[in-house]
Amino acid sequence: MARTGYSLKMDGEKLARAKANELPCSPKHSIEICKFIKGKNTKKAIAYLEDVIALKKAIPFKRFNMDVAHKRGLEGWDAGRYPVKASEYFVKLLQSVEKNAEYSGLDTEKLEIVVASANRGRRQRGIFPRAMGRATPKYAESVNVEIVVREAD
Repeated sequence: MARTGYSLKMDGEKLARAKANELPCSPKHSIEICKFIKGKNTKKAIAYLEDVIALKKAIPFKRFNMDVAHKRGLEGWDAGRYPVKASEYFVKLLQSVEKNAEYSGLDTEKLEIVVASANRGRRQRGIFPRAMGRATPKYAESVNVEIVVREAD
């Protein structure tokens, strides 16, 4: 597993951060989730993502929205999906950053997500056997996610 640093060098007393390397989920779904939760309260983001896991609410897809169907309940946007697998990893990561903030002495009720970024991780190569001795390559995608929160005043 590759060890990578944080993309932004932010220092301060009211900051907490968490990072996950090479999560086995879709980079496109992770990028859309990051764009959606940035600027939100951590408790509200966790509650919304748990509704996504239960298929009650959708994440708006604004960048990767080619052939994405409309979903009901989205405000200000029509196209959306229910990225369940990526949402489960994000819930764990948000709970981790809340624990890190609690350990640092921050109030966990006032935490605001300042930085939420996801980028593509390493691809693991495999093969898919075909007829007559041929083979087609297949790749397992991964994603690196980092979250930085700040205690709002």
